[in-house]
Amino acid sequence: MFVTNKHLDRRAVLRGLGASVALPFLSAMVPVRKAHAAPVDPTRLVCIEMVHGAAGSNKIGRELNLWSPAATGRAFDLTPSSLSPLEPWRNDITIVSHTDVANAEAFIPPEIGGDHFRNSSVFLTQSHPKQTEGSDVNVGTSLDQIYAEKYGQDSPIPSLQLCIENVDQSGGCLYGYACVYMDTISWASPTQPLPMIRDPRLAFDQLFGSGGTPEKRAERRKASQSILDWIPAEVARLKARLGPADRRRLDDYLDNVREIERRIEKVEERNRGGGPRDLPDAPVGVPDHYGEHVEIMFDLIALAFVTDMTRVVSFKMSRDVSGRSFPESGVFEGFHNASHHRGQEKNVIALSKINRYHVGLVPYLLQKLKDAPDGDTHLLDKSLILYGGAMGDPNIHNHKRCPLFLAGHANGALGGNLHIRAADGTPMANAMLSMMHMLNLEEIETFGDSTGTLDLNDTGEAAG
Repeated sequence: MFVTNKHLDRRAVLRGLGASVALPFLSAMVPVRKAHAAPVDPTRLVCIEMVHGAAGSNKIGRELNLWSPAATGRAFDLTPSSLSPLEPWRNDITIVSHTDVANAEAFIPPEIGGDHFRNSSVFLTQSHPKQTEGSDVNVGTSLDQIYAEKYGQDSPIPSLQLCIENVDQSGGCLYGYACVYMDTISWASPTQPLPMIRDPRLAFDQLFGSGGTPEKRAERRKASQSILDWIPAEVARLKARLGPADRRRLDDYLDNVREIERRIEKVEERNRGGGPRDLPDAPVGVPDHYGEHVEIMFDLIALAFVTDMTRVVSFKMSRDVSGRSFPESGVFEGFHNASHHRGQEKNVIALSKINRYHVGLVPYLLQKLKDAPDGDTHLLDKSLILYGGAMGDPNIHNHKRCPLFLAGHANGALGGNLHIRAADGTPMANAMLSMMHMLNLEEIETFGDSTGTLDLNDTGEAAG
């Protein structure tokens, strides 16, 4: 455990064989001379991508308000929209509707039809990818990595990349595009895609297992021991230095770590049981149930922020042309097929139910962050969560009126309880450029095909 003479260091770590457990923010980490002031720290950033557009991006969907609400400003009604699960969180969300992602469109004839295969690479880069099946990929540096380069380097993990669906990793997919364009949304440079972690166990070990070798971690799991069983003396010594409030906070945090670890272990035990799996080719640590998988990843994101192990996370919640079904949504058809609604109202409504199911998982993360105290507030106030995608109407593979909403308050920079409808033709890059300025990246003057900024606290109609 590393401490200073006057107070606990924010980077204090409890170490054991095969374990390295970072600590949550505690009052003991504030120097005595600043006991009544919360430390200033950068906003935590989560970028979540959902593929296959939105039901509200076509004519019928717009008329029925199946994605964004009818009213702009603050007096909007989420009831008919796919964003209705966010109603309890309306004070914490900012809806940005009607923006386009032109760089996801085909620029030349050979690119026609390849929308699904370049789509994800465009979302956070807002740049047009080079059509290639080789290793000479090129698109742009993604928003999350621009932020991580400036504000993530003093964290143990500069950024964390997570996903839910399988990835191909290498080689060519279809329409002349390398599979990596579909596999990740994070690009450290225009030519450097970052791999995404699908297995919760691998993500957990990255956060908490850096103190030992893979063999030691395997030994611990084989003995059915929690990571916390390797550090009891360190925990006891730390508690002896803490006040009552900090001890309670530490206990709550360690209970949370243990509970997440148990959830992962239960998934592994179930998948090793020899019974039939819905995802037979998935790693043993990957839950067959989509919602369970997403929730565990959200748990890990919250833990990563609580411990300040990282401040930047990108999360790919699906993969283009995925045929996975989501029966909890009330729709049993595969996602990709359902997205090709053929302009029929009943099919458009079915797609909106899938959209609503996906959005309905996000409040789990919002609650986790709100329940995490940090200084004189909580992590939801100190976070910016971006949810959206680069496709509009999936039936015709266009990239107009793409889905996008924000959550959290970005350390006071984002007000919430607001719906902004952009003018026709407004690039999504304008909204992302404004987010970058909220993230104290004011030196960034342009991003992708931006034509300016978008006032994300404006209650009036937004200009393009």
